[in-house]
Amino acid sequence: MLGISLKQVPHIYHHDVVSNKDKDVRKGCLKIKVGEGEEQQKITVPVNYLNHPLFVQLLKEAEEEYGFAQKGTITIPCQVEDFKHVQYLIHRDKSHHHLVPCFRV
Repeated sequence: MLGISLKQVPHIYHHDVVSNKDKDVRKGCLKIKVGEGEEQQKITVPVNYLNHPLFVQLLKEAEEEYGFAQKGTITIPCQVEDFKHVQYLIHRDKSHHHLVPCFRV
C-alpha cells in the first residue's frame, strides 16, 4: 500500500496502541477492533481520527461488511498492518498543523 514499508515508518503515537491487558481508555480516545477473524487486535485511537477522510473510508468499508447493526466495539475489516499505515498517514497529516515540532522519547 503506497510503497512504504512499516519497518521504515517510525513508531508514532506509541501511547495510542493499547494492549488487550490495558482496559483503560484515555480521555479523548476510543477502542476499536482491527482485522478479521482470529487476526483481530484492539487498538485505541484518538476520537479526532473519526472525521479524517481516510478513517471515514475505513468506516464505510466496515458498514459494507457488517452493516449498521454492529453491537459493541467498532470493527474495521482490514489487515492490522494496513490500519497501522493509515494511522501513520492520519497522524502525519494532523501533525502538519503543529507550529512547534513534537518531541518523542
